[in-house]
Amino acid sequence: MHSVLRNPMRGITLKVSSVVVFLAMQTFIKLAGSDIPPGQVTFCRSFFALFPIMAYLAYNRQLRAAFYTANPIGHLKRGTIGILSMAFGFYGLLHLPLPEAIALGYALPLVAVIFAAVFLGEAVRIYRWSAVLVGIVGVAIVSWPKLTLFRDGGMEAEQAVGALCVLFSAVLGGVAMIQVRRLVEEEKTATIVLYFSITASVFSLASLPFGWLILAWPAALYLIAAGFCGGVAQILLTESYRHADVSTIAPFEYTSILLGGIVAYFVFGDVPSVSMLIGTVIVIAAGIFIIYREHQLGIEQREARKATTPQA
Repeated sequence: MHSVLRNPMRGITLKVSSVVVFLAMQTFIKLAGSDIPPGQVTFCRSFFALFPIMAYLAYNRQLRAAFYTANPIGHLKRGTIGILSMAFGFYGLLHLPLPEAIALGYALPLVAVIFAAVFLGEAVRIYRWSAVLVGIVGVAIVSWPKLTLFRDGGMEAEQAVGALCVLFSAVLGGVAMIQVRRLVEEEKTATIVLYFSITASVFSLASLPFGWLILAWPAALYLIAAGFCGGVAQILLTESYRHADVSTIAPFEYTSILLGGIVAYFVFGDVPSVSMLIGTVIVIAAGIFIIYREHQLGIEQREARKATTPQA
C-alpha cells in the first residue's frame, strides 16, 4: 500500500512551524493580561480556532464527513478533560514566566507513559520507567523554587499556584491523550479535532456567569489572534504526521524552549533562572530518551514481523 510518509524534511518543517505558531498563541495569551479568567481565555482559544480548522477541512472537502461520529460520548469525555487541562494550563501560563510554563508543560509526555501503562496496559520497560523518573526530577527542579514561595504571599504565591496548575494540566492532558488514543481506533483525526474545539467552546462559554471581563480592544485582539494561531498550529501539527514518523519529528517539540526563552527575554523581560535551565535540560533529555526507545522498539517490531512473514 502506498504510504504518505515520504518526505521527512517536509514533516520536520511543518512540525517546527507548528511549534512557532503555538508559541505565538502562548505569547498572545500572556500579552492579553494575567487578570483574564481562564474560562474566557479557553473560550477564545477554542472558538476562534474553529475558523481556520473548518476552512482547512472545507478546502480538503472533509468538512461534512468530519461532523459524522459514531462515538459522541467519547468526544464529550475527551472535550471535558481537555478543556479542564487547557484552563489550568492557561492559568499557569498567565502567572508564570513563559520559559518555565513551557518547561513544566514537558511533564505531559512523562505522564502519558505512566497512564499508558496503567490504563491501556502497554508494556513499559525499565529504560522508559527510568527516563520517566529522571524527567520527574527535572520537573521538580523547575517547579520547586516557585512552590517554596507559597509562604511569601503576593506575586510569588500566584506563581506557585501557576506552577501547580501547569503540572495538573499535564496530568489532565495525559488522561486526555488516553481518551484520544481510544478515539482514533474508530474516529478520523479531523472529527476528533473538530469536536474538541466545538466542545471546548461550548463548555468554556458556561463559565460566562462566573465573571468574564469586558476586554479592551488590544486584549480582545490578542485573544482572537491566540485562537486563530491555535487552530493553524493544530493543522500544521496534523499535517506533519502525514509526511514523517512521530519518532522523527517529536524531538523538534523541544525547539519551543529555545524560542520561548528568546521571546520571553525580548517581549516580557524574563531572564531564565539557573534551576529552570538545569531542570529543563533534564526533562528534555528524559523526553528524547523516551522518543529514542519508542523508535528502537518500532524498528524491532518491524524486523520481527518481517522475520515471521512467510516468503513466497
